[in-house]
Amino acid sequence: MAPVRRVRRGIYLILRRFRTILLPLTDAVSWVVLLYVISVLRFDLHTPQIRAEKFAVAAAIAALGQIALGYITVLYRSRWRVGSFEEARALALTVTGTTAMLLAYDVGLHRRSVPLSAVVVSAAGVFIVAEGYRAVWRMIWEYRTRPTATKPVIVYGAGTAGHQVIQSLLTDPSSPYRPVALLDDDPEKQNLRIRHVRVAGGGDDLVRVAKANGANVVIVAIPSAGSELIREVTRRADEAQMSVLTLPPVSELFSPVVGVADIRPLTDEDLLGRRTIDTGVEEIAGYLEGRRVLVTGAGGSIGSELCRQITRFAPAELIMLDRDESGLHQVQLSIEGRATLDSRSLVVCDIRDREALAEVFDEHRPEVVFHAAALKHLPLLEMWPAEAIKTNVVGTQNLVEIAKATGVAEFINISTDKAANPTSVLGYTKRIAERLTAAASSDGDATFLSVRFGNVLGSRGSVLKTFREQIKEGHPVTVTHPEVTRYFMTVEEAVQLVIQAGAIGENGEVLVLDMGSPVRIDDVARQLIKQAAPDSTRRSEIVYTGLRPGEKLHEELFGAGEVDVRPRHPLISHVSVPALALEHLSSHLNGTRGSAAVIAKTLREACSLPLSEPQADTVDLSPS
Repeated sequence: MAPVRRVRRGIYLILRRFRTILLPLTDAVSWVVLLYVISVLRFDLHTPQIRAEKFAVAAAIAALGQIALGYITVLYRSRWRVGSFEEARALALTVTGTTAMLLAYDVGLHRRSVPLSAVVVSAAGVFIVAEGYRAVWRMIWEYRTRPTATKPVIVYGAGTAGHQVIQSLLTDPSSPYRPVALLDDDPEKQNLRIRHVRVAGGGDDLVRVAKANGANVVIVAIPSAGSELIREVTRRADEAQMSVLTLPPVSELFSPVVGVADIRPLTDEDLLGRRTIDTGVEEIAGYLEGRRVLVTGAGGSIGSELCRQITRFAPAELIMLDRDESGLHQVQLSIEGRATLDSRSLVVCDIRDREALAEVFDEHRPEVVFHAAALKHLPLLEMWPAEAIKTNVVGTQNLVEIAKATGVAEFINISTDKAANPTSVLGYTKRIAERLTAAASSDGDATFLSVRFGNVLGSRGSVLKTFREQIKEGHPVTVTHPEVTRYFMTVEEAVQLVIQAGAIGENGEVLVLDMGSPVRIDDVARQLIKQAAPDSTRRSEIVYTGLRPGEKLHEELFGAGEVDVRPRHPLISHVSVPALALEHLSSHLNGTRGSAAVIAKTLREACSLPLSEPQADTVDLSPS
């Protein structure tokens, strides 16, 4: 076999090195040979009727014309891969032009050097022969570059991306996979073949096709795949004990041509059925340019991403405020590549401290405020509701009042889906914060609004991080309830919505992003366990701990009576919330203290307070 390989390699190297000489020379020779052969056949093999001097002129015109036109049409400039459709089109144009030159010489000059029928038939023959040896050339090249991978995979999706994936897997020598079958749910694509790989069924046939071909990997070759499809393929793959790979969304592809390098394992976004939605924030975020912008909670998951994205829009000053100095250290490092902590734009301040907050606003005079500071861990706040009030309610009230007093133009409060029909201390306090923000919009020219979204992937305390840590340490994975579902979004989506809210939101509104379908947490836990330990004998177990106080089985994005209206963007809902007067809330909560249950009851009542007539019965929350 070694001599055969050396011969093949030698042929390949010769073809590659002398391509620019061999192709035009071979095409020219084809014209001469075919013109002679077809002419001889035209005269029933009676060669004396072919006059040598006239034929020589015609052959020279054909050969030289083919070469000249070939360079004009860049056929011979190595622009395209040999045997490609682009090269075939250029070859057709070149042959047609050469044919026209011969016919013009024969008919226009009355030379009759060769029969007209011989010219036409020879042209067709040249194209067929030229394409034939180009096909052989390409077969040699593909055989040479064909990967030696033996790991069989199934490609889900027989569209453009699927075609490119098959092409890449079969032509990239570094490819670790060998495609053995295609799946597609389009009935018209059944039995379609791409590079000899056949569509063997639809998504429902994954288990059957995998067993028939010995495949243990499936590649989802649909960059625009929605959340439902990703979750369904993952579920079926789990039944067949297969790994799932996928392609990034179209917006994240670096090239219009999909390659082996684009194929990747499932990310958190894929696992939760969440593909990033581009809200088009670049088109409308100009209101940040040249303005002083303040972000509270700048060291947190949302706040830090807000700061990173806001810097793209060239604000005059970005004031990053947080009570966590380590968080400010990290956000400055991520933005500036250094963390000297020597800028007045880095502000260590607690939004509970009204006087300190007022000094910050007096010094920096922000024009736009993004309020991301909050306490957010539901179980802890159920035990310590007074702390939730101090940060989520009083802190928001401080910011709203100071913002109004100092002439802030836009105030965007970041809320949560737990504020819709709240059942927890976190939900109550964030609902009150929404109403306080809405109340501030009742007078003046400034815009005060809120943004509501669900769980954020990768944030501190994220369920995925908790599960992975439990699996890593060998602990059981704790899920509250087998049927519990949650909405998820990426931190990039959340921040895009927050920034966009400042441009398209109206006074007092709450903006809600279309978050797709809720995700079953039990499915997420099982998939993470499978990814961490493909061997079923080593997998962690799942323990159901029961819903915690204040926790819902299924979260909601809209509260009772709220209407989903989308006047500005098809993925963003505008919801009206009732305002809550600052003095009314103060009369209800001021100086309150008591047990956690009493405080929670007071908060629940406060969520339903009308705009006037403060209630007489209040609970004392003041320090003892």
